[in-house]
Amino acid sequence: MRGLLAILGLAAVVIVVLMSLGMLSINMNSGSLPTVKFEGGKAPTVAADVGEVGMGTTNKTIQVPTITMENKTIQVPTVEVQKAQPTPAPAVE
Repeated sequence: MRGLLAILGLAAVVIVVLMSLGMLSINMNSGSLPTVKFEGGKAPTVAADVGEVGMGTTNKTIQVPTITMENKTIQVPTVEVQKAQPTPAPAVE
């Protein structure tokens, strides 16, 4: 349930951001709700203009750090675990 609410919230945030950046424009014409008897009515018409985003690649020469590996002997901590020895049950007299 939380996942569904998170997805709905994220979708709402994305729509608000797209509208604020001008990438999404929603125009809604007036309409009428259906009657209680479910007889007739007209749903509003919606027209959405969506911006475009272009993606591509270019070749550039950049500096990239390199990593070299070498073996060294160092002291590392060790942990030894000894299992508890079961204590014999006292004799019943």
